[in-house]
Amino acid sequence: MMRVVLIAVCALALSACATRYTTPGGPVSLAAIDSQAIATAYSRQPASPFPANIALIRLQDYGYQSYTNVGHNLGSYSVVSERDIESDDALKNIETLPLVADVAHVSRILLPPGATSIDELRRPAAQLRADLLLIYSVDTKFFLGGSALGPFSVFTLGVLPDQKARVNATVSGVLVDVRTGYVYGVAEATAQEEQNTNAWRSRDVTDRVRLAAETAAFTEFTDEFRLLWRDVTNQQAARPPAAAPAEPSAPAGASPAPLREYHVLKFPPGR
Repeated sequence: MMRVVLIAVCALALSACATRYTTPGGPVSLAAIDSQAIATAYSRQPASPFPANIALIRLQDYGYQSYTNVGHNLGSYSVVSERDIESDDALKNIETLPLVADVAHVSRILLPPGATSIDELRRPAAQLRADLLLIYSVDTKFFLGGSALGPFSVFTLGVLPDQKARVNATVSGVLVDVRTGYVYGVAEATAQEEQNTNAWRSRDVTDRVRLAAETAAFTEFTDEFRLLWRDVTNQQAARPPAAAPAEPSAPAGASPAPLREYHVLKFPPGR
């Protein structure tokens, strides 16, 4: 009997001293935040010039947080403005694409506080002089012994049985025309990290596995985006050029009109 009591006391002591880990928040449904009617969606046409400026924005579910980031709640979702999974090499996969003029991240200070749809995200992208808006979200799932854990699940480290643990991260994105809201296409990629649970003895070790999976998924996502971009630019090249508007004829004896002056709009410096 004394042995049973001692085992129970030791188990309680271990549980009290053990570190707990909370899984990150969930993704946002990019389809759910686009509330436009089907007829309106079909009536939209691409209007972006090429080379194009691309604005990036990461959305997550309302109340999102992880150990390396926190979302800023806007309407029915949150915006993650700090980079933690977007490596420089992955971003170069987008920046170095043909017909990409520049790439910028949308700052949260430009976002309307009650935004609930993709159309409301086009406005801050337009303030950056962006032609296209790439919206993406990360869906991360933890699997312990074959059982999936949902967002904000809590489990205790250090007392887990020795079994397989896996982290799956999926990055999904949609490319939108800032001027018209036309959707050019979507891209998606998944990566995973796997270890034995006996290696997860601290929060830092466990979270490094999560971060590695999400970073790898974002890198794979930029590779998939390159394929989407190839299709977009091929379709653009196949489009017949728009007819130039007719110039009004000058009255007889009038001097020729002065040449128009055009300015190339660049993204704000200092990003």
